[in-house]
Amino acid sequence: MVNLPRTSGVQLHLTSLPAGRLGDDAFRFVDWLHDAGQTWWQMLPLGPPDRARSPYKARSAFAAWPGLLADPRAPVSPEEEAAFREREAYWIDGWAAVAGGRRAVLDQVRFEREWAALRAYAAQAGVRLIGDVPIYVAPGGADERTWPEIFRDDAQAGVPPDAYSETGQLWGNPLYDWRRLRRERYRWWVERLRRTFALFDLARLDHFRGLVAYWAVPAGARDARAGRWVRGPGRAPLDAARRELGRLPLIAEDLGVITPAVERLRDALALPGMLVLQFGYGPDGTALHRVDRHRRRALTYTATHDSDTARGWYETIDAPTRAAVDAALAPFDDREPWWRLIRLNASSPAQVAMVQAQDVLGLGSEARMNVPGRATGSWRWRMEPGALTPALARRLREVASDAGRLPA
Repeated sequence: MVNLPRTSGVQLHLTSLPAGRLGDDAFRFVDWLHDAGQTWWQMLPLGPPDRARSPYKARSAFAAWPGLLADPRAPVSPEEEAAFREREAYWIDGWAAVAGGRRAVLDQVRFEREWAALRAYAAQAGVRLIGDVPIYVAPGGADERTWPEIFRDDAQAGVPPDAYSETGQLWGNPLYDWRRLRRERYRWWVERLRRTFALFDLARLDHFRGLVAYWAVPAGARDARAGRWVRGPGRAPLDAARRELGRLPLIAEDLGVITPAVERLRDALALPGMLVLQFGYGPDGTALHRVDRHRRRALTYTATHDSDTARGWYETIDAPTRAAVDAALAPFDDREPWWRLIRLNASSPAQVAMVQAQDVLGLGSEARMNVPGRATGSWRWRMEPGALTPALARRLREVASDAGRLPA
């Protein structure tokens, strides 16, 4: 069971820091979170992104992107290298074989060293880190090349048509051969989660519904409409991991086409799900995303990396939707509607209330992180130096205090 205290946090990927990587900016952001009364810093996946910069098509499910390093030339001692190779023996040789040999190993040692320093600093400040586990890996990446037997070659991943795209989303990631993985007692998944929990305090399992059923698109199809639903492995991979790793501090990303079977699996595993305020309003709105319908075992968001910013969304919704939103925001007297959305989100009964850094800054659609289905132009937003001011920290701390979300 994942039982989270009533707290709040901010989502900001490392590439969106002013310098776009680890280093001084990351430590300053931890200080700002502490001053703002925030408990959580949520990031996107840390793996090496594809050419479009998407962290959800990382070339490895285990390795971190060297581009995140603050000091890519820092010396690495033989003892550090040997200890890392022994500890990460399951995957490091495969990564080195496709990513540059020993230099690739040294980059991972450097990353782990910088990351450990940041995580220790955050823990001392009362800030915990949330990671992201994409359910799929990149085509042709280190995982598919190292363990080709656990992937299918006749189909690719995607999702059917939805509110984001009339033709669905053709992700192109390889799908798993779940029968083969079962025969291997889900070893790859166990090791992947072991690595995840070595880096983060909590992690979002992206596309959780893919464990129940996944959209399989034939290889060579031009878009996702040609796909069909295929039954997934259910809870078996997570049960295998739990037997070896113990408690699994996971968030179930249960957005999109969610069936009762997905909800039953989430609840049987006692995992918190996700709620997004924007999804509760408009012609395609779903009532469960409205605050008065929120469940406690969940994380609620003003927006996600896949949706518009709170300001961008509010300024573009139609008149009937805005009237419904304004009615929900009426109890709050902040001048800016996006700050009223932040307060509404914080008032939720959900265990954790998350807000994007862009929403704290009051930025519009120009600061959106990703537009699903668009091949280029996403994943590039970067915060201006000094944008998160002490005044904004005080304001967000007041929101957390009023909502009973300050850390104990």
